Amino acid sequence: MFQIHVLRYFISLAYKGTDFHGWQVQPNAISVQQVVNEGLSVLIKDQITTLGAGRTDTGVHAKQMYAHFDTNVEFDCDEITYRLNAFLNNDVVIKAIFPVSEDAHARFDACSRVYEYWLIQEKNPFLQDAAWLVYGTLDFDVMNEASAYLLNVSDFTSFAKVHSDVKTHICDVRNAHWDFKDGVWVFTIEANRFLRNMVRAIVGTLVELGKGKITFRQFKDIVVKLDRGAAGVSAPAKGLYLTEVDYLERDLNGV
Repeated sequence: MFQIHVLRYFISLAYKGTDFHGWQVQPNAISVQQVVNEGLSVLIKDQITTLGAGRTDTGVHAKQMYAHFDTNVEFDCDEITYRLNAFLNNDVVIKAIFPVSEDAHARFDACSRVYEYWLIQEKNPFLQDAAWLVYGTLDFDVMNEASAYLLNVSDFTSFAKVHSDVKTHICDVRNAHWDFKDGVWVFTIEANRFLRNMVRAIVGTLVELGKGKITFRQFKDIVVKLDRGAAGVSAPAKGLYLTEVDYLERDLNGV
């Protein structure tokens, strides 16, 4: 019997999430995954379904996202990358498509992810869809103290979207801090995994701390309560960026 040889490919991409309803395909709404699937299917002439390294919610951006897909159709990766960029609108850019081993997995093989959250304190028309405008004085020293405290936390239930379909709220946060860069306060956080809404909930609570609405002691109490209702409101989606997804080198080796 003739056996069809199926190959697995990784795709590296970036997108501005303003006009998308997140990464994942959903009914009656345009998602990044949907337009990428459609473009690949047309160009490769096969029914392509990608699987992303994670989800981003409506309005969230990605400076780096990975996904994988399978096909038995042979194609030139550079040519399809070029043609797919012409097919898609300017809110999505395909950086590369490359073959990987058949067991490489964009989601499960990712060993860490990095997000940034952008916050500005002066009106800026060029960042109205890209950062959260927060007026008033913020104490970034105490916000950084609280950010450092997160490295000692394992259970992030207080910052997780309620009724989400996850088995555990345990995350290994390896880095979390605020920096001022070119007029923008940037919160950078790295972990092995993130829960839905986690970064935005953390940022919203840190801003309440920075405004003096809660104390550092109260911030720590919020964490240990394991109750999303105790934390602050979520920061707007428009300021959030997935900036890095890291894999072991062996996972990205071509076949």
